[in-house]
Amino acid sequence: MWLMRAVRLSLAVLFQIAIVFALCFGQEPKAKLTQLPDAPAPPKLRPAKPAQQEIDPGDVISVDTTEVLLPVTVRDQGGQIVTGLTPKDFLVFEDGVEQPLSDLSLRPVPVDVVLMVDTSSSAIANLDDFRRAAIGFAEHLAPDDRLSLIQFDDRVKLLQDWTNNRVQFRRSLNRVVPGMFTRFNDAVMLASHEQFQGTNTRRSIIILTDGIDSGRGGTFAAAARAALEAQVTVYVVSNTEIERVKKQTELGALLSPADASVRFNQLRIDDLRLGLTALDYSEQNLVNLTNATGGRLYKPGSFDDLSGIYAEVASELSHQYAIYYKPTNKTRDGRFRKVKVQTIEARYRVSARAGYYLGK
Repeated sequence: MWLMRAVRLSLAVLFQIAIVFALCFGQEPKAKLTQLPDAPAPPKLRPAKPAQQEIDPGDVISVDTTEVLLPVTVRDQGGQIVTGLTPKDFLVFEDGVEQPLSDLSLRPVPVDVVLMVDTSSSAIANLDDFRRAAIGFAEHLAPDDRLSLIQFDDRVKLLQDWTNNRVQFRRSLNRVVPGMFTRFNDAVMLASHEQFQGTNTRRSIIILTDGIDSGRGGTFAAAARAALEAQVTVYVVSNTEIERVKKQTELGALLSPADASVRFNQLRIDDLRLGLTALDYSEQNLVNLTNATGGRLYKPGSFDDLSGIYAEVASELSHQYAIYYKPTNKTRDGRFRKVKVQTIEARYRVSARAGYYLGK
């Protein structure tokens, strides 16, 4: 067991070094979401085991394909969710031009949620906490809301396809197993491209991860673009803060003035510093991704906080406004269109996607 842990640690260090090397030699840490490159063709997402398909024609909400659906969350200055608003309370701008809201702009729409777990990070050591949080999350959803489950490490595995059967979903959580490496970018691309085809529901992805990609697949920019193309809201529960505290504590002990063996621990000291830099870089990427898609980044200080966070996300999804509008610009040019949503009441804070791609 100790040998396996040592091997994993060494591999993690190598990938962290590679990330920092890229940072130091010109790689841009922030993707320009309005100029994202085309995503490379990722491997196909396949179920780990045959899963029962539970998609009924009645599960899919049909809307006018010329309409744009914007899931929107409104909070007050204290961070509390604001309910009871009407279409008259909102202003929507596309590329700077105000858009007329449709009459049914606040009609209720089910949500499809992909729960994803990074099984190569420290989160896997706290798998029971994740399972409890995921079960609690499912219980907070409405009966028409659907779930699917994906784990990712060196591979991206679909453990449960779409279902609103909570018992079936709970059983699928037992199929989550540890792995190595982290194909974070590929996981986001695959989930965005393949799990949301042919549906007009609200679409969300919730990811438990540290976000450090091993660099074995697609880029972060391609992953962010895929999420925007699929019109997915991404929430990330990041264990970066938990890992940061661990590394800072160990680094402080090794650098203690009373410790005369500092020079003998230089390799470990350098490794910890590189690890902290990698966490900072990853966290900035996660901020960019969640902000652009209208989601949120959570940084719990302990895995004991997972249940509360997942319950908070479920509450947000149940109180989202589903705003519809028909763009005044009818041109189908395939380009990215910037969208801004605001309320008449200036003191409210609005979370919504940065925009969308209109297919040709």
